[in-house]
Amino acid sequence: MKFKLLISFLVLTITTCFSQQKEEHVVDKIVAQIGDNVILKSDIEAQKSQMIQAKMSIDSTSDCIILEELMYQNLLINQAIIDSLVIQDAQVDGEMENRLRMLEQQIGSRQKLEEFYGKSTSQIKEEFRESIKQRLMAQEMEFKITDGLTVTPKEVKEYFATVPSDSIPFINSKLSFQQIVFYPEITEEDKKIAYDKLNVIRNAILGGKSFETQARIHSMDPGSASQGGKYKATRGMMVPQFDAAVFSLNIGEISPIFETAYGYHIVTLLERKGDDYVCRHILITPEFNSESLDAAAIKMDSCYRELKENKITWENAVLKYSNDEMTKQNKGIITNPINGDQTWDMEDLNQVDHQIYVLTDVLEKGDITTPNLYMDIYDHKQGIRIVRLMERTAPHKANLNDDFALIRSAAENDKKQKIINKWIKNKLLNAYIKIDEAYKDCVFKNPWLVK
Repeated sequence: MKFKLLISFLVLTITTCFSQQKEEHVVDKIVAQIGDNVILKSDIEAQKSQMIQAKMSIDSTSDCIILEELMYQNLLINQAIIDSLVIQDAQVDGEMENRLRMLEQQIGSRQKLEEFYGKSTSQIKEEFRESIKQRLMAQEMEFKITDGLTVTPKEVKEYFATVPSDSIPFINSKLSFQQIVFYPEITEEDKKIAYDKLNVIRNAILGGKSFETQARIHSMDPGSASQGGKYKATRGMMVPQFDAAVFSLNIGEISPIFETAYGYHIVTLLERKGDDYVCRHILITPEFNSESLDAAAIKMDSCYRELKENKITWENAVLKYSNDEMTKQNKGIITNPINGDQTWDMEDLNQVDHQIYVLTDVLEKGDITTPNLYMDIYDHKQGIRIVRLMERTAPHKANLNDDFALIRSAAENDKKQKIINKWIKNKLLNAYIKIDEAYKDCVFKNPWLVK
């Protein structure tokens, strides 16, 4: 019994299909066969490589664990084919793009990704399309097997009662926060200043100046300015207005100025192959003037005084003073983007919003900070905010009163695993299974070798 999400083959193979070609040193051979599908030694080595990169522990049992996960995956795929499960091309394309973006973040850029694999984005997509489709088929099949699974409060309590005392996890301190944020108003005059600045830059480029140099000097896009505004992207990666501008251009053309939520842009097309393109881009973001910042500071000072003098409740203050779309309609609660929860541990907090830790370290539950300058992590907008410490839990051993959601998740996973194990045993009665002698001593969770 473990308090963690069920480890399925999808966790272990998030990027395996992209890493297998880097395992050329492995002497390949078939190590198992499930129906018509074979599992290669290189498949196992690729998974181990991914586990090492993810800093997961590797020991003498790892090969056996990975092999069983791969056999389970192939059993799911066989059943998906029998059941005629349909995976739409759009699903495959979406999953492919998500994985490419994740790899891009790990490696640094789409260009570095292409250099690493020695292929263009289009070639990578084509080569691994079938692998992605099979994994989606297996995922859909697993969802079908466990569809409708729920646990009652009684089942949660019964599950928790079966967990040995020394296996109950220790829960570190958790914190939750609320905020009131006011972003200074961007006036029409501020927008015009930004537009006019970009128009001067565009005219200079049309007059013969280098787009790349102008991007390095003037662009306010932190992701591309140092690269001379250069982006390698695929349709759908950027905001719709950006894609529309790119796909309206011929090679070498410079777009008119267009507006997005980030500000004003111009783009020039360098290369396009299907939905993939290379471009250069300059962004000028409207900036509020000093008068707007002063007005925002006065507004938030008033908010702070009303809260400290108990003239307004926190909930009403959020509605009255905040103009932050992410938190205004949720009582100002700040969601942890790493896990989607409303609670934070110290590691997540330091990674995402270290300022909150500094501001609230000495606060008690319900206390608020004075107004402080703030930079939004999503849109890079500067504003002024007040933070409230909503909750700070003490480190403790997991219990039903404080950690019911966590224990319920573990109970659901335990029930899910039992359903899956039962399904596997039934399917193995009529499935063709062959496993290499090198793995005969593996201790599997399921009877893969039973005749």
